[in-house]
Amino acid sequence: MTSSTTPFSASPALCGPLRKPRQMLNDQSYDGHKSIHDDSMAEGLGLRAGPIEGPTHFSQFDPLLFDVFGKAWFETGCISAHYQNMVVEGEEVRAFVQRPAPGERFVRLWAEKRDGTPVLTGSASVGDAAGLPHELEQRIAKLRPATGLVINRDLKVGQRGAVTEKVRMGFDQHMGNYYPFSLADKLQVITEPSPWYTPEGAAGSPWGRAIIPFEMISVLLGSTVGEAGFKGRGPAVGLFAGQQIRLLKGPLFVDHPYELEREIIALSESARTESCWVLTRVYDGQPGAAREPLAEMILNGAVLKASYANYEAEARELGLAA
Repeated sequence: MTSSTTPFSASPALCGPLRKPRQMLNDQSYDGHKSIHDDSMAEGLGLRAGPIEGPTHFSQFDPLLFDVFGKAWFETGCISAHYQNMVVEGEEVRAFVQRPAPGERFVRLWAEKRDGTPVLTGSASVGDAAGLPHELEQRIAKLRPATGLVINRDLKVGQRGAVTEKVRMGFDQHMGNYYPFSLADKLQVITEPSPWYTPEGAAGSPWGRAIIPFEMISVLLGSTVGEAGFKGRGPAVGLFAGQQIRLLKGPLFVDHPYELEREIIALSESARTESCWVLTRVYDGQPGAAREPLAEMILNGAVLKASYANYEAEARELGLAA
């Protein structure tokens, strides 16, 4: 006699293959200096080499989440991640997604290096994400008010971007100093290729157009961040500590105009960093389009205290323990 129920208390997680994500930000610059992704800058901060940017790993989750949620993943998907350990080019990474119960629209996910070192931990969902225990929103809810800011002391919670930023991403469009490459360049090395991302496969996508991969939504939204005016003291070196990207009304499309509005939703500090948490909302940039958000991103941009030459002196002047 057999039973229709499983004899195990937990189902195995979906697991992707080991991949070697590529580093594409060696030439990234801002505020007149190289970023942490430059090898010499990274080595000066005690790192082995310039790390790969966190959202690069989002591509490894796309096939797994499409398997779980289907086409809805690219229409109302939300991925929320806290970055745990840096990855340098040549290291192998594997993505994991916990299988949901039947009908469930929320899952936990994580990524590891070949040796088991954690890369990120997070969550994903489709549909209305309100009230779901997404990784970054849970972390924001636990933040204490920042009382010892030095680098970010001029920024305020509730502060909005100085302008509405206009962005688009064509296949061959260079995305600027923050992202010195094009979508075509990325598609040559992306860990999980899809015809839906390409000019050749665009007509065959469910939407009849080429869509921007999740990891490149971060590039689209980050390419004009300097226009927001959210500037701390510097020069100082920053990194992504956590990120959430949520689609609200279908995919974002290649070579389509969008507009961005930003708002600081939290400021925080740790022993080594100061963080500015920014919510970016994405709107259709076509003339006459309805003014309703199509997507949004929450980014925890952390800046390293040790990278700011005046940190200790200014902390003393402010009466803070350096």
